[in-house]
Amino acid sequence: MMVPFLDFSLLANSVELIDGIWYSNGASNISYPEEGNSTCFELEDNSFWFKHRNSVIIEVLKNFPPQSGPFFDVGGGNGFVASAIQRNGLPVILVEPGKTGIQNAKKRGIINLVSSSLGDLQINESSISAVGLFDVLEHIEKDNDFLAQILKILKFEGRIYLTVPAYNLLWSAEDIYAGHYRRYSLDTITEIIKKAGFFIEYRTYFFSILPFPVFIFRSLPFKMGLGRNGKNINKKADDHSKREGITGRILDRIWSWEERKIMKSEIIPFGGSCLIVAKKPANKK
Repeated sequence: MMVPFLDFSLLANSVELIDGIWYSNGASNISYPEEGNSTCFELEDNSFWFKHRNSVIIEVLKNFPPQSGPFFDVGGGNGFVASAIQRNGLPVILVEPGKTGIQNAKKRGIINLVSSSLGDLQINESSISAVGLFDVLEHIEKDNDFLAQILKILKFEGRIYLTVPAYNLLWSAEDIYAGHYRRYSLDTITEIIKKAGFFIEYRTYFFSILPFPVFIFRSLPFKMGLGRNGKNINKKADDHSKREGITGRILDRIWSWEERKIMKSEIIPFGGSCLIVAKKPANKK
Protein backbone atom coordinates (compact mmCIF):
# COMPACT_ATOMS: atom_id res chain seq x y z
CA MET A 1 0.00 0.00 0.00
CA MET A 2 1.43 3.35 -1.04
CA VAL A 3 1.73 5.87 1.81
CA PRO A 4 1.03 9.43 0.64
CA PHE A 5 3.18 12.50 1.20
CA LEU A 6 1.36 14.68 3.77
CA ASP A 7 1.21 18.46 3.94
CA PHE A 8 2.45 18.93 7.50
CA SER A 9 1.78 22.69 7.37
CA LEU A 10 -1.94 21.88 7.74
CA LEU A 11 -1.23 20.47 11.20
CA ALA A 12 1.43 22.82 12.54
CA ASN A 13 2.53 26.44 12.25
CA SER A 14 6.03 27.76 11.52
CA VAL A 15 7.31 24.85 9.44
CA GLU A 16 9.17 24.96 6.15
CA LEU A 17 9.61 22.23 3.53
CA ILE A 18 13.20 21.85 2.29
CA ASP A 19 14.29 18.95 0.07
CA GLY A 20 11.39 16.76 1.19
CA ILE A 21 11.84 17.40 4.93
CA TRP A 22 9.77 19.72 7.11
CA TYR A 23 11.80 21.94 9.44
CA SER A 24 10.69 24.01 12.43
CA ASN A 25 12.35 27.19 13.70
CA GLY A 26 13.04 25.81 17.19
CA ALA A 27 16.27 24.39 18.57
CA SER A 28 15.47 22.69 21.88
CA ASN A 29 18.21 20.82 23.70
CA ILE A 30 17.81 17.04 23.56
CA SER A 31 19.07 14.60 26.21
CA TYR A 32 20.63 12.18 23.74
CA PRO A 33 24.26 11.62 22.69
CA GLU A 34 25.28 13.40 19.49
CA GLU A 35 26.50 10.17 17.90
CA GLY A 36 23.53 8.15 19.16
CA ASN A 37 21.63 7.91 15.87
CA SER A 38 24.77 6.99 13.93
CA THR A 39 25.55 4.22 16.42
CA CYS A 40 22.01 2.85 16.30
CA PHE A 41 21.89 3.03 12.49
CA GLU A 42 24.81 0.59 12.34
CA LEU A 43 22.99 -1.83 14.66
CA GLU A 44 19.29 -1.73 13.86
CA ASP A 45 18.98 -3.92 10.77
CA ASN A 46 20.83 -6.84 12.38
CA SER A 47 19.71 -6.32 15.99
CA PHE A 48 17.43 -8.85 17.69
CA TRP A 49 16.44 -6.07 20.13
CA PHE A 50 15.24 -3.57 17.52
CA LYS A 51 13.60 -6.28 15.40
CA HIS A 52 11.68 -7.77 18.34
CA ARG A 53 10.55 -4.35 19.54
CA ASN A 54 9.23 -3.65 16.02
CA SER A 55 7.32 -6.96 15.99
CA VAL A 56 5.74 -6.15 19.34
CA ILE A 57 4.78 -2.63 18.26
CA ILE A 58 3.14 -3.87 15.04
CA GLU A 59 1.08 -6.45 16.97
CA VAL A 60 -0.13 -3.76 19.36
CA LEU A 61 -1.09 -1.50 16.45
CA LYS A 62 -3.16 -4.34 15.02
CA ASN A 63 -4.94 -4.91 18.34
CA PHE A 64 -5.40 -1.21 19.12
CA PRO A 65 -5.45 0.52 15.72
CA PRO A 66 -5.07 4.28 15.43
CA GLN A 67 -7.91 6.46 14.28
CA SER A 68 -7.79 7.52 10.64
CA GLY A 69 -5.00 10.00 10.03
CA PRO A 70 -1.22 9.95 10.28
CA PHE A 71 0.67 8.18 13.05
CA PHE A 72 3.26 10.44 14.71
CA ASP A 73 6.47 8.58 15.56
CA VAL A 74 7.96 11.16 17.92
CA GLY A 75 11.69 10.98 18.57
CA GLY A 76 11.82 8.13 16.07
CA GLY A 77 15.55 8.36 15.37
CA ASN A 78 16.61 6.71 12.12
CA GLY A 79 13.08 5.65 11.24
CA PHE A 80 13.44 1.95 12.04
CA VAL A 81 10.01 1.80 13.71
CA ALA A 82 8.48 4.24 11.23
CA SER A 83 9.63 2.06 8.31
CA ALA A 84 7.84 -0.98 9.80
CA ILE A 85 4.67 1.06 10.36
CA GLN A 86 4.90 2.47 6.84
CA ARG A 87 5.35 -1.03 5.35
CA ASN A 88 2.11 -2.02 7.09
CA GLY A 89 0.27 0.67 5.16
CA LEU A 90 -0.20 3.29 7.87
CA PRO A 91 0.60 6.92 7.03
CA VAL A 92 3.38 7.80 9.47
CA ILE A 93 5.11 11.09 10.22
CA LEU A 94 8.57 10.79 11.75
CA VAL A 95 9.32 13.68 14.13
CA GLU A 96 13.02 13.62 14.97
CA PRO A 97 15.22 16.51 16.20
CA GLY A 98 18.52 14.88 15.26
CA LYS A 99 19.75 15.87 11.81
CA THR A 100 21.61 12.58 11.39
CA GLY A 101 18.50 10.61 12.31
CA ILE A 102 16.34 12.47 9.80
CA GLN A 103 18.83 11.89 6.98
CA ASN A 104 19.11 8.20 7.88
CA ALA A 105 15.33 7.91 7.91
CA LYS A 106 15.20 9.50 4.47
CA LYS A 107 17.67 6.85 3.24
CA ARG A 108 15.31 4.22 4.66
CA GLY A 109 12.50 5.54 2.51
CA ILE A 110 10.39 7.27 5.15
CA ILE A 111 8.10 9.57 3.19
CA ASN A 112 6.95 12.07 5.83
CA LEU A 113 9.81 13.61 7.80
CA VAL A 114 9.82 16.46 10.33
CA SER A 115 13.17 17.69 11.66
CA SER A 116 12.18 19.05 15.06
CA SER A 117 11.41 18.20 18.64
CA LEU A 118 7.70 17.98 19.41
CA GLY A 119 7.94 20.98 21.74
CA ASP A 120 9.20 23.23 18.94
CA LEU A 121 6.24 22.43 16.71
CA GLN A 122 3.08 24.47 17.12
CA ILE A 123 0.69 21.61 16.42
CA ASN A 124 -2.99 22.46 16.43
CA GLU A 125 -5.00 21.23 19.40
CA SER A 126 -7.00 17.99 18.98
CA SER A 127 -5.60 17.52 15.49
CA ILE A 128 -3.66 14.24 15.42
CA SER A 129 -4.93 10.71 15.90
CA ALA A 130 -1.99 8.72 17.26
CA VAL A 131 1.46 9.23 18.79
CA GLY A 132 4.24 6.72 19.31
CA LEU A 133 6.95 7.28 21.92
CA PHE A 134 9.28 4.34 21.52
CA ASP A 135 12.05 4.60 24.11
CA VAL A 136 11.67 8.38 24.17
CA LEU A 137 9.97 9.34 27.44
CA GLU A 138 12.99 8.41 29.56
CA HIS A 139 14.92 11.18 27.73
CA ILE A 140 12.37 13.82 28.81
CA GLU A 141 13.13 15.53 32.12
CA LYS A 142 9.53 16.55 32.82
CA ASP A 143 7.76 13.49 31.50
CA ASN A 144 4.34 14.35 32.92
CA ASP A 145 4.36 17.81 31.29
CA PHE A 146 5.37 16.23 27.99
CA LEU A 147 2.50 13.74 28.14
CA ALA A 148 0.08 16.54 29.00
CA GLN A 149 1.27 18.35 25.88
CA ILE A 150 0.57 15.27 23.78
CA LEU A 151 -2.88 14.91 25.32
CA LYS A 152 -3.63 18.45 24.21
CA ILE A 153 -2.78 17.86 20.53
CA LEU A 154 -4.43 14.43 20.30
CA LYS A 155 -7.93 14.07 18.97
CA PHE A 156 -10.53 12.84 21.45
CA GLU A 157 -10.15 9.06 21.75
CA GLY A 158 -6.75 9.32 20.05
CA ARG A 159 -4.15 6.84 21.22
CA ILE A 160 -0.61 7.02 22.52
CA TYR A 161 1.75 4.03 22.30
CA LEU A 162 4.86 3.88 24.48
CA THR A 163 7.85 1.71 25.24
CA VAL A 164 10.24 2.61 28.06
CA PRO A 165 13.15 0.83 29.81
CA ALA A 166 12.13 -1.07 32.92
CA TYR A 167 13.29 -1.09 36.55
CA ASN A 168 15.53 1.44 38.28
CA LEU A 169 17.38 -1.61 39.61
CA LEU A 170 18.80 -1.99 36.09
CA TRP A 171 20.24 1.55 35.99
CA SER A 172 23.80 1.55 34.60
CA ALA A 173 26.39 3.55 32.69
CA GLU A 174 24.38 2.77 29.54
CA ASP A 175 21.51 4.88 30.86
CA ILE A 176 23.79 7.80 31.66
CA TYR A 177 25.47 7.65 28.26
CA ALA A 178 22.08 7.46 26.49
CA GLY A 179 20.77 10.56 28.28
CA HIS A 180 18.11 8.81 30.34
CA TYR A 181 16.55 10.58 33.31
CA ARG A 182 14.96 7.44 34.73
CA ARG A 183 13.71 3.91 34.16
CA TYR A 184 10.15 2.81 34.94
CA SER A 185 8.07 -0.02 36.29
CA LEU A 186 4.65 -0.77 34.83
CA ASP A 187 3.07 0.78 37.92
CA THR A 188 5.10 4.01 37.79
CA ILE A 189 4.58 4.59 34.07
CA THR A 190 0.88 3.78 34.44
CA GLU A 191 0.53 6.36 37.22
CA ILE A 192 2.31 9.05 35.18
CA ILE A 193 0.18 8.42 32.09
CA LYS A 194 -3.04 8.48 34.12
CA LYS A 195 -1.98 11.68 35.86
CA ALA A 196 -1.48 13.32 32.45
CA GLY A 197 -5.15 12.62 31.65
CA PHE A 198 -5.10 9.34 29.67
CA PHE A 199 -6.75 6.06 30.50
CA ILE A 200 -4.84 2.81 30.04
CA GLU A 201 -6.04 0.25 27.50
CA TYR A 202 -3.20 -2.25 27.64
CA ARG A 203 0.09 -2.64 29.48
CA THR A 204 2.74 -5.32 29.69
CA TYR A 205 6.44 -5.97 30.06
CA PHE A 206 8.47 -7.54 27.27
CA PHE A 207 12.06 -8.68 26.74
CA SER A 208 11.31 -11.02 29.63
CA ILE A 209 14.70 -12.70 29.66
CA LEU A 210 16.84 -9.55 29.68
CA PRO A 211 16.65 -8.20 33.28
CA PHE A 212 19.01 -10.84 34.69
CA PRO A 213 21.88 -10.43 32.17
CA VAL A 214 21.46 -6.64 32.18
CA PHE A 215 21.77 -6.60 35.96
CA ILE A 216 24.77 -8.94 36.03
CA PHE A 217 26.75 -7.43 33.16
CA ARG A 218 25.77 -3.74 33.34
CA SER A 219 24.04 -2.70 36.55
CA LEU A 220 26.12 -4.66 39.04
CA PRO A 221 29.49 -3.48 37.63
CA PHE A 222 28.14 0.07 37.64
CA LYS A 223 27.05 -0.23 41.28
CA MET A 224 30.55 -1.49 42.06
CA GLY A 225 32.07 1.65 40.54
CA LEU A 226 33.02 0.16 37.17
CA GLY A 227 32.07 1.49 33.74
CA ARG A 228 30.88 4.86 35.00
CA ASN A 229 32.35 6.79 32.07
CA GLY A 230 30.56 4.78 29.40
CA LYS A 231 33.80 3.50 27.78
CA ASN A 232 32.26 0.09 27.18
CA ILE A 233 29.34 1.43 25.13
CA ASN A 234 31.03 0.40 21.86
CA LYS A 235 30.38 -3.22 22.78
CA LYS A 236 26.74 -2.64 21.80
CA ALA A 237 27.17 -4.46 18.49
CA ASP A 238 27.93 -7.72 20.32
CA ASP A 239 25.00 -7.15 22.69
CA HIS A 240 22.57 -6.70 19.78
CA SER A 241 23.77 -9.41 17.40
CA LYS A 242 21.59 -12.48 16.88
CA ARG A 243 22.82 -15.52 18.79
CA GLU A 244 23.51 -18.76 16.90
CA GLY A 245 23.11 -22.37 17.94
CA ILE A 246 21.01 -23.52 20.87
CA THR A 247 21.13 -20.07 22.54
CA GLY A 248 19.71 -18.47 19.41
CA ARG A 249 16.94 -21.07 19.15
CA ILE A 250 15.96 -20.57 22.79
CA LEU A 251 15.85 -16.80 22.36
CA ASP A 252 13.78 -17.10 19.17
CA ARG A 253 11.26 -19.22 21.07
CA ILE A 254 11.07 -16.66 23.87
CA TRP A 255 10.52 -13.78 21.43
CA SER A 256 7.85 -15.80 19.60
CA TRP A 257 6.14 -16.58 22.92
CA GLU A 258 6.13 -12.87 23.81
CA GLU A 259 4.67 -11.94 20.42
CA ARG A 260 1.89 -14.49 20.85
CA LYS A 261 1.10 -13.14 24.33
CA ILE A 262 0.94 -9.57 23.05
CA MET A 263 -1.04 -10.67 19.98
CA LYS A 264 -3.70 -11.87 22.44
CA SER A 265 -3.35 -8.70 24.57
CA GLU A 266 -2.13 -10.82 27.48
CA ILE A 267 0.28 -9.57 30.12
CA ILE A 268 3.93 -10.61 30.46
CA PRO A 269 4.66 -10.15 34.19
CA PHE A 270 8.28 -8.95 33.95
CA GLY A 271 10.85 -7.81 31.41
CA GLY A 272 13.47 -5.29 30.42
CA SER A 273 10.96 -2.94 28.78
CA CYS A 274 7.43 -1.69 29.45
CA LEU A 275 4.77 -1.35 26.74
CA ILE A 276 1.68 0.83 27.19
CA VAL A 277 -1.31 1.75 25.04
CA ALA A 278 -3.44 4.62 26.36
CA LYS A 279 -6.29 6.73 25.04
CA LYS A 280 -7.43 10.32 25.38
CA PRO A 281 -10.95 10.35 26.86
CA ALA A 282 -13.91 11.19 24.64
CA ASN A 283 -15.24 14.73 24.58
CA LYS A 284 -18.13 14.82 27.06
CA LYS A 285 -19.57 18.08 25.81
